Amino acid sequence: MNKAAKTIDRMRANPRDWRIEQIQTVAKRYGMTWRQDGTSHCIFITNDGRTIPIPAHRPIKPIYITLFLELIDSLPEQNEE
Repeated sequence: MNKAAKTIDRMRANPRDWRIEQIQTVAKRYGMTWRQDGTSHCIFITNDGRTIPIPAHRPIKPIYITLFLELIDSLPEQNEE
């Protein structure tokens, strides 16, 4: 199991107390890009153009983690590296 998969499992078990860097690690594994052009939100973008803005400050509210996981679940399966 890779680092991103372990992080996703931990996010599902406890959607509290996550840092934006950890979310970026998972996003990178699933081929998502992100941008944060001097704003308070980091916007994650899937390959098909769907987006989700997540506040970059701590603590990140659990609803954002839940929405991020739903977006990850809707992506086509990635091949394990």
